[in-house]
Amino acid sequence: FPEGWSFHQWITQLATVEQFSGVSQLNQEQLMTAANMNQADPEGWLFPDTYSYSHGDTAVDIIARAHRKMRRVLDHAWQGREQGLPYANAYEALIMASIVEKETGLAVERPTIAGVFVRRLNKGMRLQTDPTVIYGLGDSYRGNITRRHLKTMTPYNTYRINGLPPTPIAMPSAAAIEAALHPQSGTSLYFVARGDGGHYFSDNLAEHQKAVRQYQINQRAVDYQSAPKAGK
Repeated sequence: FPEGWSFHQWITQLATVEQFSGVSQLNQEQLMTAANMNQADPEGWLFPDTYSYSHGDTAVDIIARAHRKMRRVLDHAWQGREQGLPYANAYEALIMASIVEKETGLAVERPTIAGVFVRRLNKGMRLQTDPTVIYGLGDSYRGNITRRHLKTMTPYNTYRINGLPPTPIAMPSAAAIEAALHPQSGTSLYFVARGDGGHYFSDNLAEHQKAVRQYQINQRAVDYQSAPKAGK
């Protein structure tokens, strides 16, 4: 299960394995109860990893193991967190980690992106991050985010709401959790995808708008790509 997958993707993947095909017959509440997930929502609560299993295991067993591991990883990371972060509890850190996970094409940028989001929260600025908008659109999203989407009010549209969305938007890696709890210090408040998998970071809106014109408008016509090239 790769980092950044949603709960729905986990269940879909499990259902492709003949031994676990019965998982599709259980609804979300049934799965959470059976796996002893005492959470209001399952999103974000399964740890991305490779899980081995035996003939007698069920999909619920896998989910329960992944949940226990996420709780261990999050609890340990929360105990060693940096002080002064704008999170009321570990769950809010998990939400932030999921956003960092979905925004990051280059692993090395995780703490930098987390730093931007933390500074925005501290300043009372909206996060304005596309992955949360996409998550809130659900099945209505068809792969091309538009201005109309950014204006559509959902609990996850961080262009319209203040603060964090109500739940994580994916299953974050341990590295994303660490980044959320140890964000890189700095002054940048904006970033834009460069088209090579990385981002250009800006301290102010004027600089950011210039970068948007350069990377999102001019370069898209040349060799823009959303993910890093192989080997990077």
